[in-house]
Amino acid sequence: MEISKTILPKQTMNDLFQKFVQKNPFSLELGGELPELEIAYWTAGKLNDKKDNVIWICHALTANADPSDWWRGLVGETDLFNPKDYFLICANMLGSPYGSSSALSQNPETNEPYYADFHRVTVRDMARAWEVLRNYLGIEKIHTVIGGSMGGQQAMEWAIQQPDRFENMILLATNAKHSAWGIAFNESQHMAIKADPTWDEKRYDAGQAGLKAARSIALLSYRNYETYNATQKEQNEEVTENFKVQSYQHYQGKKLIERFNVHCYLTLSDAMNTHNVGRGRGSLEKALAKIKAKTLVIGIVSDFLFPIEEQEFLARNIKGASLSRIDSSYGHDGFLVETEKISRIIANFLGENEKKSLKLEIKQFWKNKVAL
Repeated sequence: MEISKTILPKQTMNDLFQKFVQKNPFSLELGGELPELEIAYWTAGKLNDKKDNVIWICHALTANADPSDWWRGLVGETDLFNPKDYFLICANMLGSPYGSSSALSQNPETNEPYYADFHRVTVRDMARAWEVLRNYLGIEKIHTVIGGSMGGQQAMEWAIQQPDRFENMILLATNAKHSAWGIAFNESQHMAIKADPTWDEKRYDAGQAGLKAARSIALLSYRNYETYNATQKEQNEEVTENFKVQSYQHYQGKKLIERFNVHCYLTLSDAMNTHNVGRGRGSLEKALAKIKAKTLVIGIVSDFLFPIEEQEFLARNIKGASLSRIDSSYGHDGFLVETEKISRIIANFLGENEKKSLKLEIKQFWKNKVAL
């Protein structure tokens, strides 16, 4: 196994991850190239004899490559996507601090981490990197690719680039083009980070006060009025300071700076801003028309970062796609929290597709038998 040239956060579960290193340069959509491509990835289960049980999971903004850590209830030993039935794969996206090429990787020109000098990457670069890893792993066909939020953006882009690669695709709380609303939230976070005078210093713990503030802003977009009122409302009507919700915002910011890096956060939120499947392809509709995978789109009705209208657009423009709406008080975070509802919807979707495939196989069997 290659020795990583990437600094890893203290809480990284690095012993769970495998590492792929491509020594050849990896070109980037917006210009420049990585001198080599590092991808940290996680697998569970085994590839079956038919090699048709691969579930490829694309993670969201600040997650790592172990979905059993952050998507419990959907991915795990006793969950829908389990290692007894499936060969599960999740790769750490480019730019993330959990082991793939990022601002924490060594810059060959300085022999120090890139930090603020790291290249800009896009969601398209991430999808191309997954194709490199897939080829290395020797996987020809992927049973299902699934992702929520930024993970859904990656899955969608990959299915457009490689339309014959996937049998099924499941997109949760995501969009075909990152909205002006979403970019405004990201820019507000960037402004908070850059108000911290240390943000661009060449050290791992740079910009932590700014990142903490950025996380507080992000949380407002992940939840909603109902969520905060249900979980953070004061029960004591006499409180005039040290509100419960103030403590919560600080706590969540502190948690993030203990496990993430400001330079990587800027890289990834900038990459999310670039997401637009229609760029260079004529239109969003023409790009989505390239998708051949049987597609399930799941939206959270209370999500105001990726509103349900965005999932409705996907379902209308991906041929044969089905749409499921989930009522949840958790807003955008519902795609991570509502695993029981999501599991039922996905099980039904995959079950119906398996039935259709079996019917086609039987039909083809008798057709061949008659021909003989």
